[in-house]
Parts: sequence; structure tokens; C-alpha cells
Amino acid sequence: MATLLLQKDWVQNWEKSGKHEFVQLCKELTDKLNHGCEVRDMMDLREDMASILADVFSILDIETSALEEKAKREHYTQLVGACLLFVPEVILKERLDPDTLESLGLIKQAHQFNQKIVKIKTKLFYKQQKFNLLREENEGYAKLISELGQDLSGNITSHLVLESIKSLIGCFNLDPNRVLDIILEVYEGRSDQDPFFLSLIKSYMCEPLTLCHMLGFKFKFYQEPNEETPKSLYHIAAALLHHNLIELDDLYVHLMPQDVSIVEEHKREISEAKQIARKLVMVVVPSEKSDDKEKDKEEEKNDKPPDNQKLGLLEALLRIGDWHHAQSIMDQMPPFYATSHKAIALALCQLLHLTVDPLYRRAGVPKGAKGRVLRPLRSRRAPRPAETFEDLRQDSFSMLCYLGPHLSHDPVLFAKIVRLGKGFMKEYLAEGRAEFKDKMETLLSCFLSIADQVLLPSLSLLECNACLSEELWGLFKLFPYQHRYRLYGQWKNETYSSHPLLVKVKAQTIDRAKYIMKRLTKENVKPSGRQIGKLSHSNPTILFDYILSQIQWYDNLIGPVVDSLKYLTSLNYDLLAYCIIEALANPEKEKMKHDDTTISSWLQSLASLCGAVFRKYPIELAGLLQYVTNQLKAGKSFDLLILKEVVQKMAGIEITDEMTSEQLEAMTGGEQLKAEGGYFGQIRNTKKSSQRLKDALLDHDLALPLCLLMAQQRNGVVFLEGGEKHLKLVGKLYDQCHDTLVQFGGFLASNLSTEDYIKRVPSIDILCNQFHTPHDAAFFLSRPMYAHQILSRYDELKKAEKSGRQQPKVHKYVAACEQVMTPVHEAVVSLHPPRVWDDLRPQFYATFWSLTMYDLAAPHTAYEREVNKLKTQIRAIEDNPEIDKLLEEERKQLEHVQRVLHRLKLEKDNWLQAKSTKNETITKFLQLCLFPRCIFSAIDAVYCARFVELVHKQKTPNFCTLLCYDRVFSAIIYTVASCTENESRRYGRFLCCMLETVTRWHSDRSIYEKECANYPGFLTIFRATGFDGGNKADQLDYENFRHVVHKWHYMLTKASVHCLETGEYTHIRNVLIVLTKILPCYPKVLNLGQALECRLHKICVEEKEKRPDLYALAMGYSGQLKGRKAHMVPENEFHHKEQPLRSTSSLPSQQNGPPPTKPPTIKMEDLGVEEGDRSKDRSVGTSKLVNKANSTTASKVTTSNGSSAANSAKSAKEDKEKTGKEKKDKKEKTPGSTPETKGDRRDKQREERGGAAKEERAVREGKERTPKAERDGKERTPKEEAKEASRESKSKEKERGATGGAKLPAPRPESAESERDNKRRKLDSHASPSQSSSVKDANNDLKDSASKQQHPGYSVSHSKSRERELDKKESDSVTPRAKDKKDDKERKERKRDHIISDAEVNLETKRRKDENGTNSSKSSNCISPSSDPPSAEKEKTKRSKSSSKEKGDLVKPERTSSGSKKVGSPTASNPQPFS
Repeated sequence: MATLLLQKDWVQNWEKSGKHEFVQLCKELTDKLNHGCEVRDMMDLREDMASILADVFSILDIETSALEEKAKREHYTQLVGACLLFVPEVILKERLDPDTLESLGLIKQAHQFNQKIVKIKTKLFYKQQKFNLLREENEGYAKLISELGQDLSGNITSHLVLESIKSLIGCFNLDPNRVLDIILEVYEGRSDQDPFFLSLIKSYMCEPLTLCHMLGFKFKFYQEPNEETPKSLYHIAAALLHHNLIELDDLYVHLMPQDVSIVEEHKREISEAKQIARKLVMVVVPSEKSDDKEKDKEEEKNDKPPDNQKLGLLEALLRIGDWHHAQSIMDQMPPFYATSHKAIALALCQLLHLTVDPLYRRAGVPKGAKGRVLRPLRSRRAPRPAETFEDLRQDSFSMLCYLGPHLSHDPVLFAKIVRLGKGFMKEYLAEGRAEFKDKMETLLSCFLSIADQVLLPSLSLLECNACLSEELWGLFKLFPYQHRYRLYGQWKNETYSSHPLLVKVKAQTIDRAKYIMKRLTKENVKPSGRQIGKLSHSNPTILFDYILSQIQWYDNLIGPVVDSLKYLTSLNYDLLAYCIIEALANPEKEKMKHDDTTISSWLQSLASLCGAVFRKYPIELAGLLQYVTNQLKAGKSFDLLILKEVVQKMAGIEITDEMTSEQLEAMTGGEQLKAEGGYFGQIRNTKKSSQRLKDALLDHDLALPLCLLMAQQRNGVVFLEGGEKHLKLVGKLYDQCHDTLVQFGGFLASNLSTEDYIKRVPSIDILCNQFHTPHDAAFFLSRPMYAHQILSRYDELKKAEKSGRQQPKVHKYVAACEQVMTPVHEAVVSLHPPRVWDDLRPQFYATFWSLTMYDLAAPHTAYEREVNKLKTQIRAIEDNPEIDKLLEEERKQLEHVQRVLHRLKLEKDNWLQAKSTKNETITKFLQLCLFPRCIFSAIDAVYCARFVELVHKQKTPNFCTLLCYDRVFSAIIYTVASCTENESRRYGRFLCCMLETVTRWHSDRSIYEKECANYPGFLTIFRATGFDGGNKADQLDYENFRHVVHKWHYMLTKASVHCLETGEYTHIRNVLIVLTKILPCYPKVLNLGQALECRLHKICVEEKEKRPDLYALAMGYSGQLKGRKAHMVPENEFHHKEQPLRSTSSLPSQQNGPPPTKPPTIKMEDLGVEEGDRSKDRSVGTSKLVNKANSTTASKVTTSNGSSAANSAKSAKEDKEKTGKEKKDKKEKTPGSTPETKGDRRDKQREERGGAAKEERAVREGKERTPKAERDGKERTPKEEAKEASRESKSKEKERGATGGAKLPAPRPESAESERDNKRRKLDSHASPSQSSSVKDANNDLKDSASKQQHPGYSVSHSKSRERELDKKESDSVTPRAKDKKDDKERKERKRDHIISDAEVNLETKRRKDENGTNSSKSSNCISPSSDPPSAEKEKTKRSKSSSKEKGDLVKPERTSSGSKKVGSPTASNPQPFS
């Protein structure tokens, strides 16, 4: 029956649903009369069924008593009565209402039953039966204390004592809670007996909450003011927590202060720290400083830190090793708040000592050291000691992270952690198995985190412990520099702001650094260095940051600071490198000055510091080199300045274009000679520093990438960065990039071994085609590789056959060269189009680019000079091995040069092919070889000049030396204009070397006959193909060569004047640099030098205020030029000239240039073709541009093309007619002259006259004597020029009639003159904008051409009066008031002109006396002096001869491909000198 009524799942789910179902069943049963059998079956289901039924009946009792239906109440009573057989009466009396019990008959009266319950409860709860106070039962409590305080060393156990305590409680009615309190008091006094008392409490106690309340009451007692909680109480609380006798959450609420108060206190500490930091940074008056100190002292006296019970409990937990509960407490507080208290930090450090000790003994103890023995904790629940590095991840790393910067309290533990890190890194670097790699990477990240969060911040709080700094470097040097720099950056920029203590320390460090830097000088470097070292041991990043900021402002601190850094530790040096890189990469600083033309001084200061520091101290260079590489990758070339300084200081390799000739000569020798005499500053002892630099480059594979990036960045500076930057800055950056490439490549070539160099530098075709390296840079990098390979191969061949003489050695060297260079010859073919190789052989191209000055000649003079220097020092030095080294090096170089020259002698016949004209061959040689290399470096400039001379001396077939030199000297305008500042210095040095050779040949006929006369390079008749030889008549003789040299000097002058007249900054600067460089060899002719001097004076006047750097250059060159004036010679001494017939009454303006001379009859077809091609190929030819550039001097240049004065008269007449027509047209077009136009015209005339007067005054006051004709030409208007031209033509006709039978040269046909004018106009119309001034001046020259020939009978004053009459006629239409003003002005001018004319008449009479023989050595007012004037008969014969030869030989036209006629020789046109 029970199985039917009670389902099984009711019993199983009794609490959830079974109980409810059972109650419903009981309600249903109450409606039935017979229940016995069902209830009887139910009682067998559970043992506690009686209690369950009593509970159900209690619920039903409450429900039925509230119902109004009595039937249900009766049914309920019957049910309970029926169950009395199964449910005991005692249970029902406990749970049912007294009235129900009375109705069931279980009690007599409900009222009496209630009274009895009240009496029992009163007796039980309100009548004292236990004694709580000691005085109430002093005997019992005394016995209890004696029992607990007895000696526990015997066999007394907690169980025996507990039995005694129970007996005392029962005997004396002691209160159990009071007994528990006394047990805790005794335990507090005997805290060393932890096992006994803990076992006793565990046996005695019934509920943990009661014990927790007892402890809370004790802690509450010590929270009163001026009370201090004893440590013993913290200890027993920690012990009870550790053994889980109480819960931390239950006890934590009884401790003070509240967590909110702790957070507020932490915030207050941070704000106070920041305020202190602000005070230290601010400038404070001394009185205010003293007031602040007094306030701080008062606050320290008044504010005593309150007793923090939570921290006390935390310390006790750490002391007994309960890390779990201690970690829970620290998590409730702000970060590092708990460990900022020294006691807690020391307790945690002690726990860490015990945890890491086994692993430290295995992997961290240095050899020979004995570690201190530590007793392990007796508690089994303490953290497990670490046996392996993997065990550190369980508790040790987390404990260190909670400790943070406060590890500084225990330097010994600091050293242990660092040594454990070193041990791990050794295992990490040695571990090669893949299965352990992931674990090791995880551990590595853990150690990096510990270094970031614990080790470096702790170092900041340590008191200048240099030993720990070195210990830490032992760990850090095993990390890659990327990891180290990341740690340094975190330490410097973030760590100091996260801890209140570190905020204060940072401010104190800055304050101390300011104090030291204010007093640092050269005299007190040593004591200041000690102070810097002491300060840097703890806070190097803050100190270095301040020092670098000072150096960026004051670069004179670099020397003292570098010297004072010798007391730093290795870690500090590495940190200094990081701080320098961070300062360089500062995005807030501009690397250009505000004018955007120069690099900022702070960057230059840091670069200088880098070079000095990295050379003097052993600092790792990888980070700095990688930074420069990354900047180059990003297209930024500013930071190449750093690399330049580092290489210069560490390797002793200087790059400067301001070398003396002695230094440059020394640089062509071996390494020993370079070190002795090649540099300005003799940088000694660079072996170690250069080795460190080399190792850094090789270890990180940065050598070749840096070279390639620099080579590519040269063009990037111009084409990628150039559009945004000033042209001057672009030039500087280009020079810096190029110089650094040359310097860096030189360092690699001299320091890398042969194997290292060959292994890293790819072949020339890969460099150029794959890496897109410019050809000059590619050969520069490959050149040392070729030299190494040739020498190594040569040594191999010598070892193979030792018994060989000198001749076979040369053959072996040639064979070695062929083996090495043959692949190079094949590789260079892909660098240029196939048509290039029609003229140049790849062998010649590769030979030119692979040789250096070291190969061409041994600088015997430089070796001798340096040896003599060392001999003078030998008295002070007993043994000087440098002399022997130099002598041995010279001997080796001499042998090497002989071998190279022999090799070149064998190769020369195959260098140049004869497939095309020599002009094309020379063009390709200049374009692909000479010009790219001559501006690469100063040594390369010398090399190019010497190579050309060598090719000439070798009598190389198909090479025209004369044509090569002509092309070099005749077309320098574009080359000079396209150079940077340093390139122009190298180009000037190249021209100087070329001019030295030419000057040597020009100086003596014997030298010329010996070195040039019978050489194929000086043939004057060339053909496209054929034999180079020829008879004596085909050779250029000495006199004609002197004419050619004069023509080259003249072309250089024209080009220089053109560049000076352009007004362009780059043109003027570059040509001044070039002129300074070639000053030893140019100018040699007096009138050319004076022409330059005149232009220089103009530049100095114009640029003094506008562009001071150009002014300084011009003044410098001008001074040197004046110093060289004594060495200049007249033109007739420079080359042979024949004087033309000259009238004694001719004006000075006609004598400014040399008269026409007899030209040499030389057939130099290729030279003429070359000039024709140049004028045809370029839109604006060089010669035309130079003519235009010299527009201001055209009035001073006399023509030498054979045209007569009649021709000039005709041209003057034509000009006059043109100007007349133009005036007529202008009058017809102008409807009438309004007052505005009249006023404008007056203003214009006034400005013109004022400008002319100023120019006259400037010229008159200057040192140079400018002829009168030039001044007059400047003042004339076009109308006056036309009138003056007509007067000149008439005077010329009179002069021609007076001279009678003197035959002048045949005039040039008018058609040729007009054709030349038309061409000039076309060229002028196509001139570039930058030469607009030159074009205007050239047009003015065409207008002024009629005014060049003046009648000899005209005096200066007469011409002036004629000018005034013309001006008067023109100004007839001007208003009377303007006429009055004009008359006043004319009176002033007439007075001034009268004075000038008197002076000039005196000069004229003096000049005539000189011409008549009083002063026969000089011609008056002639800037280019000539020889004595010839007699009339000689003059006539020479003029007639010259005119007849000019018709035949001088103007011997040659047809070019375009059909136009050109003069066929550089000597055929006599150059026009400049005054």
C-alpha cells in the first residue's frame, strides 16, 4: 500500500518536491476515516519518518486552526490521534500548539503547560551558573592559568591539558568562552609553542565564528588612540588563519583602518610626492626654502602614522609563510602600498630567499662562493621551494611582482634574482630542442617582466650600488639590444610616474644633476666625474637625459662631459647609448634650423658627442647603427651626420675636401702613410675602437645595407626630398650623404678582411642592376674587392713557382689580373647600352674604374717627408718602428706600381676601338668615366687627371689627348652649375691637376717636345678610322699648343664670368670654389685676371648685405687673386702674338683687347666637329651662353674676326635706321602725350641719370681702372647710341683716308654678319629663365656694337657736350618747370664732367707720350700689356700679311653635317680678353 501511495522519486527529491507531494497526500488522507494501514506502511520508508510526520502535523496544526470549518479541524485531530502509535509524544509536545496537545489529551491544561515553559527558560537562560570574571572564581582560573603556563617540554600533550581544563570548568563552573579567551592570552605570551596551542584550540573550540569574534574583540581593544597592537596578537591570528581555524573574511572586518581610508592615503602620498617634485623643479627664493623646510619638520612631528592592523597581520602571515592569505590581503590594497612599508618588504624578501634558495644553489652561486645556509619554514603549507626554473612560475615570480621597486630593501636578494636570470639565459641560449623552446620562451618573457617591474625600479631606489649595476649588466648583456632598449624606455618614461617614491627620487636626481652640471668645467673634470658616476649608478636615465639636454644647448660641454664619464658602469654606458638614440629620434625637435638651409645645431652637437663617447668608451654600437639604417630606409638623411662622426672618431678616417696638397699626396699611399700624413688631426690608437665598430657591423649584417642605402639616398636627397627643402640644404645633405659613403666605404676597405669583404659585396652587375646602385658608388665598393682578389691570386701564383725572377713576377701579376678581371669585363657589359661599347672596350671601362692613385704612382715625396718627420722625433724615442713600416710600405707600393704599369702597357692596344670618330670616343670617355669619378672624392679627382696623363704617355691608340683636354676646359659651365658645394671642390681640384699638366707642357719647349711632340694624342688630323701615326707636319707644334692653352684659359674666363653674372646662388658659389682651387694654375694671363677681378668686385658689392656667404667666398678669392697678380704675365708672353698696325691717336677702348694675330694654320677637323656638334646638340650652346654672360663687358672687347671699321659703320647705320623707324612707329602709335605719360617719362629719365651717376661714382672710386668708353656706354640711351654710331662711322672714314696705304683685313660680308645676328637672336629667344639677365645684356650689346668704334679725334669733353645737346632736343616737349629742373641738373653734370674730362685729357696725353717711346714697356690704359709698338712700315706689312692669311688660312670653313660653316680649330679664333 505504501508503495502505491509514496512514489520513489518523492523520497529521492524530498527537499525539492517530495515533501510537498507528501503534504498533499496527508491532506487527502484527512478526509478518510480509516488511515491505519496507510500510515503504518509509511513508517517503514525512513528512519526519521516520526520527526517528519511531527513537522507535517505542526504545519497542518497552524493551517487548520486558522480555518473556520470545524470539520477539517476534527479530521486533523483524528489523524494525529491515529498516529500516536507511530509518533512519540515527546516530539509532538515540542512541536504542536498547547491547545492542540490539550485536545489530543497529551496534557491536562494548556495554561499550566505554558507557565512551566517560562519557568524552565528563565532558569536556563537568565540564572548565572558559570563564572565569567576572574574574581568570581579566582581559584579555578588560577589553576587554569597554571595548567596552561606549565613547562611543555616533557610528555605533556594538548589532549592531557584539555582534559584538565574540562575538569576545571566542571569543578569551578568556569565560563567556556572566558576559558577560550584565557587560552588565547597564554598563547599570545607563548607564541613559540604553536603546535601545542593550535592543537589545543582545535580540540577545544566548537565554532570558528566564536573564535573569530574573540580575536576581533582583542583587535578592537587596540584600536583606541595611542594604542599599539602587539605583534604576538598578529602572530596568533596569522597562525589560526594559516591552519584554517578561522576565515580571513570573518576576521578582516574587525581590522582597522577601512579599505577606503587606505586608498585615500595612497592617493595623498602620490599627490604629495608630485608636489615635492614640483618644488624641486621650481625656482624658489632662499627665504621661502627655509619656510618650507620648517613646515615639513612640523608636519613630521605632528603626523604620526596610525597603527594599521591589516599591514601588521600581513607581515605576520609573511613571517610564517602563509603566502595565500597574504596575497589576498595585498589584493585588497593599492599596488605596492603594502610593500612600501619596509617591514612587509623585508618579510616578503625573506620568504623569497627561502623559496629560491635550492635553485640558486644549483644554478646561481658563482664559482668559489659559499651561500648562507637558510633554515626552511616548518610549515607544510608554506610555498614550495623552487628546484627548477619552471618552479619559479608558481609563486616566486608573483611574489617578486608584488614586491616591485621595494626589492631595493634587500640587495642580496636582488643579486640572487639577477644571477638566476643569468643562469637561465645560459640554458636558454644553449637549449636547441624544439619541445622545450616554448617553455623557455615563456620563462624568458617572465624574466623580462621581472627586469622591467622589479629590478630596474629597485635599482633607482638603491643608494649608488655600482656592484649591483655591474651584476645587472651581466644579465642584460645576454639580451638582444632590442629587449634592452625596450626595458630602458619603460624605465625612463613610465616607471618613474607610477610610484610615489620614484617620483621623489626623479626630482632629487634632476636637482642634483643641475648642481653638478653648473659647476662642470675642464679644470674640475675629475671630481665632477666622480659625482656624475655616483649619481648614475642609481638613476642613469634621468641624469643622462638632463646632460644631453644641456649638450644640445651648449656644445662646449662635450669635451668635459666625455672626460667625466669614465666612472660609469657598463650598464650606464649602454643606457647612455639608448638615451642618445632617444634624443636623436625626438619627434618634437626639428632637425633643420628656422631658415631651412642648415642642419640644427643640437643635431650636430649630439653627433659630435656620439663620435667622442663611442670612441672613448666600450659602448655597444648596434642600436645606433640600426637607427641610422632605419632612418635611411625611411628616406631621411639628416642622421648620416652621426655615422660620419662615429667613423671619423673611431676609425680615424677623415673626409674633407679642404685637404692640403701634402695630405692629398699622402692619401695616395698605403695605410701607414695615410695615418701619418693624410689627416688634419693625427688620431692615434684607433685599433680597438675600429675593431669594435667592425664587429658591430659584421655581427648585425649592417655593412653592405648601409653602403647601399647611402648610395641610393644620394639621388633620393635630390629627387625625393629636394622639392620640399631649400636648394642650399639639399646640396649639403647630398654632400653629407656622399662624404659619409666615401668615408664608410674607406673604413670597410681598410678594416675588413679579404674574406669578409668578398663575402658581403656582390658582383658589379648585381650591385647596379639588382640593387640599383649608381655606377660610381658600385665601383667604389667593388674596387677594394678587386685589389684583394688580384693580390691574393698573385700570391698564390708566386707560391706555386718560387724560383722566379722579376720578369716572371710581372707576368704572374698580369695573369692574376686577367683571371680576376675577366668576369668583371663580362659583367660591365650589361651596365650600358650596346652602342657604348662601339667606342670604349669593356676592358678599358673596367680598368679605369678599378684602379686608384695607389696603382698609378708611389708618392715618394710624401714618404720621404713623413720619414724625415719621424727621424726628428727619434731623439726623444729610443725605438720608432714607424720609419721601418713606412719604408717597407713605400717599397711594396713601388713594386706594385711597376706591375700595374706593365699590365696597362700590355692592355692599352685593346682599350679603344676605331669604329667611330675620336670625338664620340672622347665624349663617351668623359661621360661614363671621367666626369662621374672626378667629383666622387678628392683622390678620385687627382686620379682622373693622372689617368688621362697616363693614357697619353702610354701612346694609347685612338685616344686624342688634345681633344680630351679641350672638351674638359671648354665646357665647364653646366658641370659647375650642377655640382654641390663639395663636388665643386673636387671638380676644381680635377681642373687644377689637368691645368698643372698643361702648364708644365706650356712652360718649356723641351718638356713639350719630350712628352707631347711625337705622341698620337697630339695629332692635328684625325679620321673616323685609320692609323694614328703621321708625319711631323701632322703634329701640333709648340707655338700652336701655346695658342691652344691660351684659348683654354680664355674659355675658362668666359665660363667663370658667365657664372658670376647669372646671379644664381649655386652658380656663383660653385665657380668661386672652382676658381679658388685652380688658382695655382689659373689665371696666368694678366688681362684675364683683371677681368675676373672686376667681376669679383661687383659680386662683393652686390652680395655684401644680401648673401654674406657668397661675399665671404668672393672676398677670400679676391685677396688670393691679388696675391697671385705678380705671377701673371702679359698675353704676348703667354703665347706668341704679332702686333697689328695701330694709330697713335686711337682711343683706349680700342686697346683693351689684343689685336688680331696671325693664327696657326692647323687642320684639326675633329676639334672643329666637336665644337660644331656641341653648338648643334645643345639648345643654348656653351660659347653662345658665355657671349651672353659677358654682355656687360662686350663694350670693352675688340673684335678679332677680321671685320673692318667700314663694316662696323654699316652696322651702325643700319642700327640708326632701325631706331629711327622704331621711333616713328612709336609716335604714330601714341595718340598724344598725357601728363601722366610725361611724368612717367621724366621719372624714368631721372632714375636713369641717377643710376648712371651712381655707377660712374662707384667705378671712379674703385681700384680697377675702367675705360671711359665703358662708362659712356653705360649711360647712353638707344637713340644716343644710334647718333653716336653715325658719328663714329664718319670718323672711321676720315681715319681710313688719313692712313692712306695701310691695308686693313678684308671685311666680313654683310650676309655672314646678318646670319650671325639672326642665330644670336634665336639663341637669345630660347635662353633659360635663369639667364634672363644675360640675354638682356646680350641684346644691349648688339645695340651698343655701333658705339665701340669711336673717331680718334673726338675728345671726351666734346662727346659729353654732344650728349647734352641730344638730351636737350629730346626734352623740348617737357613743361617749363621740368626744364628748369633739368637745367639745374645739367649744370651740375657739366661741372662734374669738366673735372672728369680734365683728368682724362691728362691721362690721354700721358698715354700718347708712352706710345711715342717715353714708356715703351707698357701701353697706356691697356689692361693687357703688350710689347713695344712696331714701326709704320712693319705695321703695314704685318697688317697686309695678316689680312691675306685671314682670307685663306685663318677663316678656313669646314662643313658640318648640317651644312653650316664653323671655324675648324680651337686656335683658329683668337679669344677676346676681358678688361
